[in-house]
This record gives sequence, C-alpha cells and structure tokens, in this order.
Amino acid sequence: MILLMINIKTLLLLAIVCIVAVSCARVFSKGTVKHADARELTSYSNVNVDEFQALIADPNVQLLDVRTPDEFGDGYIAGATLVDVNESDFVERALAVLDKQRPVAVYCRSGRRSARAASLLAEQGFTVTNLNGGVMAWQDAGKTLIK
Repeated sequence: MILLMINIKTLLLLAIVCIVAVSCARVFSKGTVKHADARELTSYSNVNVDEFQALIADPNVQLLDVRTPDEFGDGYIAGATLVDVNESDFVERALAVLDKQRPVAVYCRSGRRSARAASLLAEQGFTVTNLNGGVMAWQDAGKTLIK
C-alpha cells in the first residue's frame, strides 16, 4: 500500500513537471508583450536557423542586426541593417530605417537582445520574427557571415 502511494505521488509530480515544461515551451516559442494599459497584446515569433533563412530569402523582409557595431564588424548576415538595441534611442533609430508595412527579421549574438528588440518593435506595430540562438546558432548550422 505504501509503495502504491509513493508511485502515485511520483506520477503526480511527474505530471505537474510535464505541464509546467509544456507551458514554458509555449511561452518561449512565441514572445508576448503586455502593454502598460493591459488591454492590448503584441507578439513576435521565434524561429530556428532554417526557418529564419527561408524567411529572409523573401526580398520583402527587412533584416535587422541589433548587436554592437564591433560585433557587426566581426561578421553579419548578408543584407542586414545595424541598429544597436543597447542604444537609448533604439526605437527611434529603428523607426527611421524600417517600414512598418514590411515584416522584420531580427537577430543578435545569442537571441536574447534580439528578443528584447523584437518586443520593442512589436509594440510599435511591426510584424517581427526573432532568430533563436542568434548568430551563434547561425554559424553552428554552417551558415556564412559577411566580413
């Protein structure tokens, strides 16, 4: 009887862990930003390297590198425009070079800064896709950078 209770507790705990893991996976596969007024949600998509490459093959898609100028100088994805997300005027600079009517594909070194940039751009009304893993994932997949 005691073994049965332990196994039931173990199964229940495992079920809870699985539910939490699935919930977290859904959150990380699609970033969502809640506006201060809590009435409207904006979001962006996260994709892998192959999906990102297919996306940026579309000439209508704007490719945005949000790393520092030094990182950009070390190599960038062909066709990218640089706007450093760490700059205080990032949104203003992005608005100056991007067209809201066209989708934006954004990347950084690892995907973290570009996720932040994607959130900021989505708040401005852009349709944004973020490269999971950034340039590191791009290079790990054997894709080339312009130097």
